[in-house]
Amino acid sequence: MASQSPAETTTSLEALIENHRAFLRYLERKVGDGALAEDILQDAFARVVARPDTVPEGEGLVPWFYRLLRNAAIDRFRRAGTASRALEAFARELETQTEPGDEARGEICACVSRLATTLKPDYAEALQAVEVEGAPVKAYAERKGLKAGNAAVRVFRAREALKRRVLESCGVCATHGCVDCTCRAAV
Repeated sequence: MASQSPAETTTSLEALIENHRAFLRYLERKVGDGALAEDILQDAFARVVARPDTVPEGEGLVPWFYRLLRNAAIDRFRRAGTASRALEAFARELETQTEPGDEARGEICACVSRLATTLKPDYAEALQAVEVEGAPVKAYAERKGLKAGNAAVRVFRAREALKRRVLESCGVCATHGCVDCTCRAAV
């Protein structure tokens, strides 16, 4: 469809649409799931409609589209496999992770609390309410007269700002889960 006139592009798209059922059956055999097959097919159609110039010139449209579908199915399985492996690794990490003792937890809390006081007052207050006191974001929003979405954004930004402060103060050990608060003194 590269360098085709609008009429030729429309004809090519019609050829793809005419083969919709055949494409869907092909994908269902490949992936074994009708809903997943439909998702992959719709994504492929959207790709061609958005960028008709991606079809190689001089190659048959339908065979090229089958190849596109095959590659899309393979990519979907790879992504699913990667996500599955990541979840398994996270589960293994949680199983082997030990909680710090009360003394270490107290040191961490004191260090983080000192750093939180260096944030903008709105951020420090949001973290105090949601993270320390355990208030739901919605309750915090109501108390401050904010919309729940705005409060959630404030809490997110406060967490990010605190994370930057911890990294500034503790450096590399913060990214590796160090619980030794003998790093540079907090501001």
